[in-house]
Amino acid sequence: MTRREKYENVSATSVARAGAKRMYAATMQAESKPNNTERYAPPRDIHTVRLSDALKETHRFPNRRQLDFLGRSVTDDKDDTTIFYAGDLSLLNRPCVAIVGTRQVSDAGIARTVRLAKGLVEAGVVVVSGLAYGVDAVAHRTAIDAGGRTISVIGTPLDKASPSENAVMQEEIYRDHLLISQFPIGQKTSRASFPLRNKLMATLSDATVVMEASDTSGTLHQAAECTRLGRWLFIARSVVDDPALTWPAKFLKYETCMPLDNVEQVIERVSAPSPSAG
Repeated sequence: MTRREKYENVSATSVARAGAKRMYAATMQAESKPNNTERYAPPRDIHTVRLSDALKETHRFPNRRQLDFLGRSVTDDKDDTTIFYAGDLSLLNRPCVAIVGTRQVSDAGIARTVRLAKGLVEAGVVVVSGLAYGVDAVAHRTAIDAGGRTISVIGTPLDKASPSENAVMQEEIYRDHLLISQFPIGQKTSRASFPLRNKLMATLSDATVVMEASDTSGTLHQAAECTRLGRWLFIARSVVDDPALTWPAKFLKYETCMPLDNVEQVIERVSAPSPSAG
């Protein structure tokens, strides 16, 4: 059996069985070589679009001050920025919910992510994530296996795959779903690029759900961006109730943030703008 065949036979259930320790080890290995493209076939058709055009059928286009935080230069005469994509851009016109969290995800976190992604797919919601190890990979894989649609917002140009172990899934996403980056081909990226990726992901999504994250997790960049944009932010109940964590309380004081107990909470709220939208 080829590597691709093995990959395509991996279901969300088998991903869960792999366990947190195995995912953590693979993540550390991938991060040691962030721009490895040896096993990745980049998309042949890479397109550019102004963010305003990509979101023109939605209520998500931010104002100029918000755009400045994406890390791209904004001209004085046009409050806009450019994104690069491969795949079906029309997916952005559907309800979109980002599922994010730690690369070092626990077995319980994997199970919760699978349940949430399946529930969103059943409701016709597009699952958005960042194609990293851990929560991201589980969210994408579950959405695909459940017959849903998914969008990946990556922290490298579209001709790179990081981690390289997710290269085949990245190919599947740009072929059958949607792959997005704010970084042009040839631009060098680093760990500092990923918070910018998270900010763009928050901008493109109606809501973000944090499944697992420590007090120092990069996922908190996305949580902060949701709050700044007035987008819905959900925090898994298990995270909220964890006495070792201090970050959830800092966000729960906002009316657009709440503990997540069931998928219906998300579906109900992405059907209408958040209280502070507009």
